[in-house]
Amino acid sequence: MLTLYHCVSARSFRPLWTLEELGLPYELKMLPFPPRVLQRSYLDVNPLGTVPLLIDGETRMTESAAICQYLCALSAPTALNVEAGENDFGAYLNYLHFGEATLTFPQTLVLRYAHFEPETRRQPQVASDYAKWFLARLRTLEPLLTDREYLCAGRFTAADISVGYALLLAQHLGLANEFTPSVRAYWDRLKQRPAYAAALEAQQRAARQQGVSLVAAPDTLPPATSPPAQPTAQPPEQDARS
Repeated sequence: MLTLYHCVSARSFRPLWTLEELGLPYELKMLPFPPRVLQRSYLDVNPLGTVPLLIDGETRMTESAAICQYLCALSAPTALNVEAGENDFGAYLNYLHFGEATLTFPQTLVLRYAHFEPETRRQPQVASDYAKWFLARLRTLEPLLTDREYLCAGRFTAADISVGYALLLAQHLGLANEFTPSVRAYWDRLKQRPAYAAALEAQQRAARQQGVSLVAAPDTLPPATSPPAQPTAQPPEQDARS
């Protein structure tokens, strides 16, 4: 049985969504956010203290996009995967990792420096600059999505899950109102997928059963030592990793 360690709507949502798309059996272990602070025993399982952690027998993985690729490879043939012999194989791998390295990374800096750091350490200019960086790179998808439903191979793939999580995070950050028209329509399509809804429900159900807060990781605040700062024009949240 596959075991996934997860915080509500953190990066670990990518493999959770993938598991639901593939219909694979799994055990979902919910953690409070951030687990390395609020559940120190987790460090015995994953010394990084981050989510996701996927355990499959002797295999242990902590990178969300890599876990999606791993699950699809294990389930091949599956439409969620793009095989090496297909024309869009390179594009598939590129967008699979684009979702994390290019789209999620700048948002984590918005989370940290506009929301999660104590008020005296917040850096509004840093947060603003990286929000603009994210939106500029996201806009490169606009012409691509103008004439296609999904990123590559003429179908929904794990690359869409990877990019889709970055859009989910942007929604938490209040950046979704800056999406260009085709990107917005694309995000609306992704949210209509039954497996996306099933993943949202699975994390909520498991959190209730395991006594973990239902508040999404991007919306979680650290223990306050001073009154929170007033939100910026584009309100950010904290890093949704852990």
